[in-house]
Amino acid sequence: MELPPARDAGPETTGRQDNQPEMHEQEREQNPRIYVASLADYNNGILHGTWIDATQDTSALHADIVAMLANSPTGNAEEFAVHDYEGFGQYRVGEYDSLDLLSRIAYGIHEHGPAFAAWASHCAYDRDALDRFEDAYLGDWANVVAYADDLLESLGLRDIIDRHVPDVFQPYVQLDVEAFARDLELGGDITAIDHADGVWIFDGTV
Repeated sequence: MELPPARDAGPETTGRQDNQPEMHEQEREQNPRIYVASLADYNNGILHGTWIDATQDTSALHADIVAMLANSPTGNAEEFAVHDYEGFGQYRVGEYDSLDLLSRIAYGIHEHGPAFAAWASHCAYDRDALDRFEDAYLGDWANVVAYADDLLESLGLRDIIDRHVPDVFQPYVQLDVEAFARDLELGGDITAIDHADGVWIFDGTV
């Protein structure tokens, strides 16, 4: 069914040369940040790292990490990993997610809110899919049935019943909205992602 329009694994290295200068997740909507730690220090039993605003381009993130590594107590630190994060909603940040990916997701959350985080989680590491968020997003609904009911209304099916079914028979003609909602999901026409207050609906054909 065509729906109507919507209303690298492994430690990273900084590549720094010797002659160059040197809580778990909480919902912080629209302010994603990561805690990046020095692996050289961590492996030596030292906790050395920093919180970084993830809503920056890759070069800015890299610069912040280089600055953190340059202050390493053990010296010569080059490898890092993400050991904590905040504000990424349903997206689970991996220790070795690329800076480019984290930057794109953080910008998306900053612009679109937690629905983008859910979309990023659904898309996994498909970066092209991240760019299709605005085409796919169909809104925030109480549940899938509420979306299906609104869709049927927009398609004018109730008006068709009113116009073409005699009044005496109309009480016996009902749309099975719950079955329609179920088939939308099972058929892949939509993707529904639960959250605390309802569901985000996405066009499954995008």
